[in-house]
Amino acid sequence: MKIATMVRGYIPAPRPADMLYAPIDLAVEISEGLAKLGHSVDFFGPKGSHLRRSNVVTLGLRPIARNHAEFRHLLDTPDLMNHYTPGLWDYYMAREMFERASRGEYDLLHFHHPEAALPFVSLYPDVPVVYTLHEALSPLYQEVLEMYNSPNQHYISISNNQRRLAPHLPYAETVYNGIDTKLFKYSDTHENYLLFAARIVPDKGVKEAIQVAQRTGDRLLIIGPTYPDQRAYFDRYVRPHLGRKIKYLGFVPHHELAAYYQKAKAFLMPIRWEEPFGMTMAEAMSCGTPVIAFRRGSVCEVVKDKQTGFIVDTVPQMARAVRKIDAISRQACHEHATQNFSFERMAAGYEAAFQKILAAFRATQISPELLRTLPVKKPKKVATSKPRKDIL
Repeated sequence: MKIATMVRGYIPAPRPADMLYAPIDLAVEISEGLAKLGHSVDFFGPKGSHLRRSNVVTLGLRPIARNHAEFRHLLDTPDLMNHYTPGLWDYYMAREMFERASRGEYDLLHFHHPEAALPFVSLYPDVPVVYTLHEALSPLYQEVLEMYNSPNQHYISISNNQRRLAPHLPYAETVYNGIDTKLFKYSDTHENYLLFAARIVPDKGVKEAIQVAQRTGDRLLIIGPTYPDQRAYFDRYVRPHLGRKIKYLGFVPHHELAAYYQKAKAFLMPIRWEEPFGMTMAEAMSCGTPVIAFRRGSVCEVVKDKQTGFIVDTVPQMARAVRKIDAISRQACHEHATQNFSFERMAAGYEAAFQKILAAFRATQISPELLRTLPVKKPKKVATSKPRKDIL
């Protein structure tokens, strides 16, 4: 297959080290995995993007978010957002992708943010387009997707639960996110602490994780970035409880997280929203660490209850699960993660999904060779009345 893919036209790939942006991480690994399987992949991104196996197409665009500070500046500057500045970078690249695909250079276009392609997709009905949905599907977002609906669009969900909020979209497949199982290596021993790793926002449940640790008396390490608009939440629900047993470590680069997963006796995920996937669960299990999570979002698809952790509904239930955590085999956690959530498994899932989409698309097309063999219908003669002689 000849594939063109894109995440953002203004952020280089791989993502800047101090920025959290999972879609870029995943897009890089999907592209590299497909290239390793023998497919031709062009990765569209600004200057500074570089991949090992995939061809990078920059179109001469400079990046406008080269680090976390510049990214936050984009989000927090009304003038830039009012003029759709980041989006115009995306549109510039997406339009070129469609133009090239319409000339036969690509079999399929793959976008990790549908909004980059939506203004163009109906103008190129003969170009198959696939979107990976990375976010929970809010009613307003669903309305946008339905507004631009056309037959050549297909969606890949990252969990079956993600579809529940928008069941009528034209889904092609569910492909679970992959993790670097070589980075998140197995450890059969642990220290006596609980771990929470996520953005410090209410939806991720850090307040509830602290309540669990207070009930069990365990040490708790909290990892994750804070943001200015959530400072009041941090000051009210996190800061007052920090001390000898509950420690906040701030932002930790992704490649350094493995050491914390490996030594935790349990990973807490008391989420309060419909998490579409939750890569931290897979990363923790790959290291051998059981996961205790609230029954929300994709949790029941990622964690095997009573085998790789516990799925619970309340803080008291999570505290009781912590006390039973030694019943969970760390080896079973590792095997479950490596068998179901590896980069290789993810790339194979996308390969199968793309081939299925292309087969269905080609089945509806008439080739030029077949078109030449079809009988040509002669136009019917239109009857004309002869002039009457008696009035000439």
